[in-house]
Amino acid sequence: MNLIVAWNNVALEAIRALGKLPFTSRDRERGGPPQVARSLGVIYTTVYDAWAAYDDVAKPLHSGTPRRPAAQRTEANRRKAVSQAAYRALIDQFPPAIYPEPFRTAYTALLNNHLLVEGVTPGDSNTNANNPVGVANLAANAVLAFRHADNANQANLYADNSTPAYATVNPSMVAALPAPHDSTPHPGRWQALSYLTVDHELKTPRFIAPHWGGVAPFAMANGQQFRPVTPPQHPLSQGFLDQARYVMDVQVRLTAEQKVTAEYWADGPKSELPPGHWTEFAAFVAERPALTGLPQSGALDLGQTVRLYFALANAILDASIATWDAKRHFDYVRPVTAIRHLFRGKRVQGWAGPGRGVQDIAGEAWLPFQVPTFPTPPFSEFTSGHSAFSMAAATVLRQFTGSDRFGFFYAQTEALKADPGEDVGGIILSWPTFTAAAREAGESRLYGGIHFYEGNVVGLDIGEKCGNAAFAKAQGLWTGA
Repeated sequence: MNLIVAWNNVALEAIRALGKLPFTSRDRERGGPPQVARSLGVIYTTVYDAWAAYDDVAKPLHSGTPRRPAAQRTEANRRKAVSQAAYRALIDQFPPAIYPEPFRTAYTALLNNHLLVEGVTPGDSNTNANNPVGVANLAANAVLAFRHADNANQANLYADNSTPAYATVNPSMVAALPAPHDSTPHPGRWQALSYLTVDHELKTPRFIAPHWGGVAPFAMANGQQFRPVTPPQHPLSQGFLDQARYVMDVQVRLTAEQKVTAEYWADGPKSELPPGHWTEFAAFVAERPALTGLPQSGALDLGQTVRLYFALANAILDASIATWDAKRHFDYVRPVTAIRHLFRGKRVQGWAGPGRGVQDIAGEAWLPFQVPTFPTPPFSEFTSGHSAFSMAAATVLRQFTGSDRFGFFYAQTEALKADPGEDVGGIILSWPTFTAAAREAGESRLYGGIHFYEGNVVGLDIGEKCGNAAFAKAQGLWTGA
């Protein structure tokens, strides 16, 4: 297996396990979409900077890893440096101690075994630049010092450190119950939802990382650089009503394939989340066979894979910053709040829940096509994070490989989580291009009833801008420009 793909698999296991932590654990805060995007950026920047010391021309992002003499630029040294760098970044972002047993022991063993295979002793903290472990530690020290002061507030588990602190203007709403008349005094603004989790606990998650627009980016000048100029639809406008009706119309016409699409891309709790999902696609690209007419295909070597993940992860990081800047700035309403407000006291066609199909329901009881234990993500709608993450990653993959050709597919083999009785056996999703995959990821949020059309389209635009900027900067570094 490709060495970077192997380390990425370890990272994804750590990310998925965050969603299984008790709801009382503050370490769950490590597992939000923007936090995971940043963690992947930290990991693959550390890996890249360690690798760059053994390349003929590549420059590190952070100083502290001097180029090694030609005699030291061996494949064995590169592998040791890359592995130690990945290890250091992983235990910083996802410390084994935060996990309960038995995952803690299994995760620790996985980390250590990946080092031992490369001849690296776990816990070696030397900073001697004449050996690869020392080079990796120098790289990790520089990257982590920068990121620990990047305004993400990692030391305080990503708590909101903005001034003034974010405060929602609407009281929370119980997702499973019809909305009371006074539940949305500000119908154009975000509203927290209360719901029973998979552990049967009633929770009202607060807005995840409202300060994230202030995190230090990779290639952007700041988090506001790609902020949308045009605001979303005003709650008193015809457009506000039209966008709500569009989501409702999409929901009542969902095909079995669209329902599979909604769930495939959902990437909610206990998953690798959208940022991690696209690193799996990068793994497919790194290990796929040579394709006729494709400039960059066939199994990637270590250096190529390091460069790909470096550009990809940092594009996703910047997409998280730009998206959360917009989410905080516009604080826009989710469809479930808007639709229940607009159609309160009216009968509408809508999904009535698992096994009940589309029925005539009360407008104030409208539901998105989601599992009841996670009805809508806990942050505002505009713009779509899925759309931005996906198009940022697709843009990097397209530019890195020199083609938009993808060739990935997914076969549905299990029942739907939101509607187990739906017949979805044998449905196959496929994406001939990276762009098609990114666009479908964005559209899936309309199928799921948690985004408006405009939030998706503008999110895709933000993602493409972040992807272009990140790839240009990363390419400049690895070519020594």
